[in-house]
Amino acid sequence: MIDFLVIDDDETFRDRLVKAFMRRGFSVASAARGDQALALLEQQEVSRITLDLKMPGEAGLQLIPRLLNREPKPKIVVLTGYGSIATTQTAIKAGAFAYLTKPCDVERILLAFEGAELNQQKRSAPTPSLAQVEWEHIQRILSDCQGNVTHAAKVLGLDRRSLQRRLAKSPPLC
Repeated sequence: MIDFLVIDDDETFRDRLVKAFMRRGFSVASAARGDQALALLEQQEVSRITLDLKMPGEAGLQLIPRLLNREPKPKIVVLTGYGSIATTQTAIKAGAFAYLTKPCDVERILLAFEGAELNQQKRSAPTPSLAQVEWEHIQRILSDCQGNVTHAAKVLGLDRRSLQRRLAKSPPLC
């Protein structure tokens, strides 16, 4: 049985998370896409999964029911850089235990899983701060505009330089 399966298309983040879990003595596997994760689950049992929300191919929200269609059911924590209250609620209703926004350190992820193991009932998602909601909204719009800051600024109703200043700031932590 594998302790953790890290499913994330961001290779750098995925590798850092895998190494952090391994340093803490866990057995870890990783996948860049949903189809790779499902193939791995056909061969191995996994107790915990970290799942990226936005990936090429099948999105994280669509994967949750398929990942939970296993015995024993793995515990899933969704990690995303593009979070929103609506996707948080959808992920929790689909069966994910927790929903964390990136950047997020391994200690925070382990705490989320610890809560899943101590308390099997569903918890309501924590209310994000205004700074987190603003950051996530700006990142989502920027992503929708394929990284074009000028176009994103127009969509957001901001001056391009104002948007650039906001983007230069560090994102709020989990």
